[in-house]
Amino acid sequence: MSSTFTPDPDATCQVVESFDLIGSKWRLAVLYELQEGELRFNELKRQTGTSSRTLSRVLDDLQEREFVDRRVEEASPVATYYTLTEKGEALKSVFEEIGDWADEWLDDAVATPS
Repeated sequence: MSSTFTPDPDATCQVVESFDLIGSKWRLAVLYELQEGELRFNELKRQTGTSSRTLSRVLDDLQEREFVDRRVEEASPVATYYTLTEKGEALKSVFEEIGDWADEWLDDAVATPS
């Protein structure tokens, strides 16, 4: 007897909503880079390859959505540091799973012409 997979429409909506929150190229890049710990603005800029304007907008957005915390040191020169919140840290296992999937499937998808 074979079973037929029937997707749960509520679960699908949650997946789509989740990707809407974190799914832009630059949001994902910033969240990925912050997995290793606190980084300064210029470190994030260098590691992600984004412009200052885009990075600033993305960091503000991630902070508003409570994925990232910002800390400012008022020393001279002023330094701004970013870290993942508990909500952002919870994405680490998601990145690991996507990495595992990519290791298995991405090379095949890239090598196979459409």
